Amino acid sequence: MRARMIADELVEQVRSAADIVEIVSEFVPLRRSGGTWRGPCPFHQGKNPNFSVSPSHGSYHCFVCHESGDVFTFVRKRLGLDWPAAVKYVGEKVGIEVIDTPRRAQVQDPNAPNHEALAAAAEWFQQQLSDEQIGRDARAYLTQRGLDSGAWQRFGLGFAPRDAQALRRYLHSLGHDDARLLEAGLLGLRDGDTEPRVRFRGRVMFPIHDELGRPVGFGGRAMGDDQPKYLNSPESPVFQKRRTLYGLHTAKQAMRRTERAIVVEGYLDAIRLALAGIEEVVAPLGTALTEEQAKLLVRYASEIFLLYDSDEAGQKATFRSGMELLREKAAVRVVTLPDGEDPDSYVRVQGRSAMETQLAQAIDVFDRQVQLLERRGWFSDLRRSRRAVDKLLPTIRAAADPLTRDLYVARLADVTRLDKAAIAAEAEAQAEAERRRSTALVRQSPQQAGPPTDFGAPPHEGQGPPFDVGEEQGGVALPEPASDKAARTPWKGRRGKQGPEWKVTAIPPRPRSDEPVERALVRAMLFDRGVAERVAERHPPESFRSDACSELFGVLLDAPFDCDIEQIASHLSPDALRVLRELTEGSPFDAEAADITLSLSRLDARILEDRVDAILEAMRRTDDRTEKDTLMRERLELETELRRLLPIRSPRTKPRR
Repeated sequence: MRARMIADELVEQVRSAADIVEIVSEFVPLRRSGGTWRGPCPFHQGKNPNFSVSPSHGSYHCFVCHESGDVFTFVRKRLGLDWPAAVKYVGEKVGIEVIDTPRRAQVQDPNAPNHEALAAAAEWFQQQLSDEQIGRDARAYLTQRGLDSGAWQRFGLGFAPRDAQALRRYLHSLGHDDARLLEAGLLGLRDGDTEPRVRFRGRVMFPIHDELGRPVGFGGRAMGDDQPKYLNSPESPVFQKRRTLYGLHTAKQAMRRTERAIVVEGYLDAIRLALAGIEEVVAPLGTALTEEQAKLLVRYASEIFLLYDSDEAGQKATFRSGMELLREKAAVRVVTLPDGEDPDSYVRVQGRSAMETQLAQAIDVFDRQVQLLERRGWFSDLRRSRRAVDKLLPTIRAAADPLTRDLYVARLADVTRLDKAAIAAEAEAQAEAERRRSTALVRQSPQQAGPPTDFGAPPHEGQGPPFDVGEEQGGVALPEPASDKAARTPWKGRRGKQGPEWKVTAIPPRPRSDEPVERALVRAMLFDRGVAERVAERHPPESFRSDACSELFGVLLDAPFDCDIEQIASHLSPDALRVLRELTEGSPFDAEAADITLSLSRLDARILEDRVDAILEAMRRTDDRTEKDTLMRERLELETELRRLLPIRSPRTKPRR
């Protein structure tokens, strides 16, 4: 009989997800003692608490009989299991299916070279931060932010100097070629460049790890006026932004121990709380949580605290994140800091105890939405009450837990004095309507439209509630395109020129299979503004070939989420306005069937195709054999990636988009 094995990566996944304190506690009565847990040793039947379990290290040790090991060792010895059975036992505890396979020659992880290159880069960045001359400004910046050398070392902080080739030369000396560094996201190659350049220059570096603690990318923070302020690694085989949470690899054990997770906006917020002893903290690599990040969080904690900035953008991100978490049956709490404070600044001045007080005072995400509406007078008359109800219904529908949904219905019934059955029926009716909704634009005469919501002002005609959840009912048609000579109105600080009043009353049409990818993506953005952010994570508006689609993408990306479409239209050129009209006419949009991932893959593929074309042209122009070989290797790598993105087509035979 052939021996069987469990993949190393699966073993590490189970080990990473397991809470050794929880598992050992099934056999040993444990009590917390500082950062460890103590109890009588189960191996020599001790009576005194000489048996220590360390959740941070995932290990145990007896100071009398000297038994020690990890969670698998404990299960093997306590239950008399062999290795595969012990791994399966722990896997069942954490909800991970463990499958063993016939033993064969170990196949190296194809992504291991990427992890190695990123680990080498992280070490080099740390060395640059410590360099007396090179890292002087970065050290001064971190010190000014209240982070000492101990914090730099604990979180692996570093510095990327402005020398565009220094990191490249260093990694070459370790045997990492340009193809590997491009794939790992450490180098970039712009159109017109003859050689790759390092992606990060003149930035404080924050290493990003996956759930298992492997380096997958970096976040670079500008110290001066450089833009963007934060720059993340690009998407790569090891780094998918929407599936990664900063700090999860070090926070997950604390999450299991405390049964809570705290979500903050930025790296410095997460670091500050961890330094203060609040270790169960993570940060998304964007503003709001994605579906994949929400699923990650609920694996470790059932109660999630959203600790975002108190400004308007932070409130919008809070409610968008809350809805993703409610879909995963999490209990979602919102922490509200004093105006002008963020988690970093608040903990620096007030300390851990004050932050724990704020966490203790956190309220449910739905209660927070109702609270904001009440404070702004949205339940003061029937008309505004109706509009406020429409804004709250999506949160009720998002609650996958039946009891939570019932509590939300009861809360809304209490504040509006409506019948609970009527609210529940309306929520269900709107859920069904969203699946079958079609565009219904009814022309009205131009009216003065209200500006995007100002949290500091009371409600008035034309203004929506102060957060972005769902679409309003009723609406009007797009204005006719203006003269071709009409100038586009700039977006004046998001409070620009007001256009004719017309609102999105339904979902734009579904992208057709023969429609160009850019139009398909813009259609989806009109339905869900979050799609614009998702696309922008990989490609800026300027990467769109169509000027009109690029303009629409940019305006949708910049516009406030609670902005009516008549205001968006007022900022468009005639060509972009015509495209907007075309995209809001036709067949109904099916949110479930619309394949945004496929459209993004097609856009990725098109951009890779452009690079392949540039390589072919460069190969035709050069007679240098070495250069041709280098270009050929890059071309083959790009075409391999093209086949991954669109496997049903050969990368050089599919039609151009």
